[in-house]
Amino acid sequence: MALRSRLSEIRTRLKESLDEARATALVLTSPPPPLANAEDEPPVVARLMVEIRSDGSRTIARGAVEDIASGERVAIEAHGTTPAQLAASLARTLFSTPLLAKTAFRAVLDARRGGGKTEPKDD
Repeated sequence: MALRSRLSEIRTRLKESLDEARATALVLTSPPPPLANAEDEPPVVARLMVEIRSDGSRTIARGAVEDIASGERVAIEAHGTTPAQLAASLARTLFSTPLLAKTAFRAVLDARRGGGKTEPKDD
């Protein structure tokens, strides 16, 4: 009989602990704070979302790039066996997308037209 009463007491304590943990967890699951103060930063011109999956022997990164001004979206995918290979593959993929190629082309044209010129500094 002592064993049954002890088990009943443990069950009651466990239930109370779980209820308390649930109540505490609900308090902790509030919206995360903003990552940065938007007032101090320039406007968003593009978004990059990447999901990385790995099983230890290979890693795959998949995602999308979105140009905010034009609304254009491009899917990206990269593969690698090491973090360095994945980073290199992801960079190649990003810079080969039409979206970034167009942006880079515009930047080069602007620089040639004089948009990128700066005044020489006096020492």
